[in-house]
Amino acid sequence: MRSASLVIAALAATPAMVPLALADSPPNVAAKQVAGLFMQSCVRFAGDKDGLREWATQTGLKALPKGGQDRFLYGLPGTVFDASNKDGKFVLMSEDGGACSVVAERASGAGVIADLEQDLNDARISFKVTAEKADPQETALKHREYQASLGGRGWLLLVSTVKDQVGQAMLTANRF
Repeated sequence: MRSASLVIAALAATPAMVPLALADSPPNVAAKQVAGLFMQSCVRFAGDKDGLREWATQTGLKALPKGGQDRFLYGLPGTVFDASNKDGKFVLMSEDGGACSVVAERASGAGVIADLEQDLNDARISFKVTAEKADPQETALKHREYQASLGGRGWLLLVSTVKDQVGQAMLTANRF
């Protein structure tokens, strides 16, 4: 009976440890990183390509070579910066039209959404989800659209993640 009590006690303690272990998993750390980068860059500088590019350069981000930029911009004019760090591969895209995006090579989709919404709340930016839908061509992707505002500033945000698993994540901001 004593061994059964020890097993039950061990099992009861396990759920308390699991969330902490999951929070530190590489996909969850990458989700925090990409959401943080998005807040520091795209939310702050959406619509201000010159300010964004100056910030990226001052932060130490390096522009990708032309071939790398073309892979992300699909022919649109702009600049793509490598924002990779020890936690993963990340890029920051600044389109000449003012749109700004960040991409994580591998992040928890659910973590990206949770971390972004927490960051928006922490910054006292009000937001509402305006749409959530599957991608009609890439069925593994889902898109979540937001309208956000703070004072006189307004943003349209789009978060694209792999459905219910770890994969690429892209967050985009436009001013309105």
